[in-house]
Amino acid sequence: MPESQPGPDDAERLRALNRMKLLATALLVMVGVVFVVARQYAPNTIAGYVEAFAGAAMIGALADWFAVTALFRHPLGIPIPHTAIIAERKDEIGKGLGTFVQGNFLSGAVIAEKIRSLGVADRVGLYLADPVNADKLGENAGDAVRAAVDVLRDEDVAPVVEHMVTDRVADIPAAALASKVLEAAIADGHHELVIESLLEATSKFLGRNTETIRAKVDQASPWWVPDAVDSRIVARITGAGHTFLAEVAADPNHEVRRQIHERVQELAVELRTSPEMEARGEELKAQLLAHPALRAWTSTLWQDLKTTLVEASENPDSELRTKLSAAIVRLGDSLQTDLELRAKIDAWVEQTAIYLLDQYRDEVADLISGTVARWDGDDASRRIELQVGRDLQFIRINGTVVGGLVGLAIHAFTTVF
Repeated sequence: MPESQPGPDDAERLRALNRMKLLATALLVMVGVVFVVARQYAPNTIAGYVEAFAGAAMIGALADWFAVTALFRHPLGIPIPHTAIIAERKDEIGKGLGTFVQGNFLSGAVIAEKIRSLGVADRVGLYLADPVNADKLGENAGDAVRAAVDVLRDEDVAPVVEHMVTDRVADIPAAALASKVLEAAIADGHHELVIESLLEATSKFLGRNTETIRAKVDQASPWWVPDAVDSRIVARITGAGHTFLAEVAADPNHEVRRQIHERVQELAVELRTSPEMEARGEELKAQLLAHPALRAWTSTLWQDLKTTLVEASENPDSELRTKLSAAIVRLGDSLQTDLELRAKIDAWVEQTAIYLLDQYRDEVADLISGTVARWDGDDASRRIELQVGRDLQFIRINGTVVGGLVGLAIHAFTTVF
């Protein structure tokens, strides 16, 4: 049977207990000596009173010694019935203690009153509002992040992250999303930048591919047409192209720009309403999700995220730690100033405590009684004696004094009457 665990102050308690036992025993011996001496002078009136006091004091001291000792062990090792009460009845004591705690301390009314008196939200807010405490909590959160990252295996997490990304993308209607993007771009005029970039790119294309255009013209031109004519044709084509593109780029109200704008608007509507465009968007999205490059990118997401989290959690000056500490301070300030929020937090704490109490009240009582039941009887008795035995020795001392006074009173009464 396991022993109860010793406490850190047991040595000092034992010394104090032994001192009180020695004092109570010394008092018993003293009144015994007084009784023997007084008995030699019993005929003397004063000696009779002293003898009566000392005799009754011895009786009181011995009776209380027996009562105190019987709580923890058999007096003088003799197995007298109803002695060594704690050792013999520790199971019943444990059950009674569990029932007592359950009925008097683990009641909803008691816990609720205590929580209200604590002002949990206000205390928490005061603690969190201190930047030093916020930094400590931020550091603890960083340690928790690092510990969690270390525990998670890459081969388990990486596929989950990949599926989260791909599943989320797969759930988004591609055509509808593209329509919203186009409409937002049109509303903000960003499509004009696309048109200008397209005009510029086309102009550069003409400049870079002049020789290619010349080769095509030579290929299509009759053999008898001079090269000079072909060169002039190419120059006219590219020159006209550059001039046209420049005109379109310089005129915000150019007809070509207007037509492109209208076509973009029509495309946005078609993406939102056309079943064919919707089907085409889903097909393109499926091809994108199945592309090896995308899968290679998603497979590295966890590693990148892991590295970022570890670095940010370890660096006290990182944006993550800084924002976390600032958020903790703001929460503390809110708990101190926002009465409605503080009331909600206090109510939540109270309700949670009462709920847990209702769920586990019986388990707490069983824990107490079960723990006491597993203790060794003699060891449990010794431990309990260490806790309360010193105070119980005062019963012996008081019994000696009170017994003597009662004996003295009885002797005086019988002598007078």
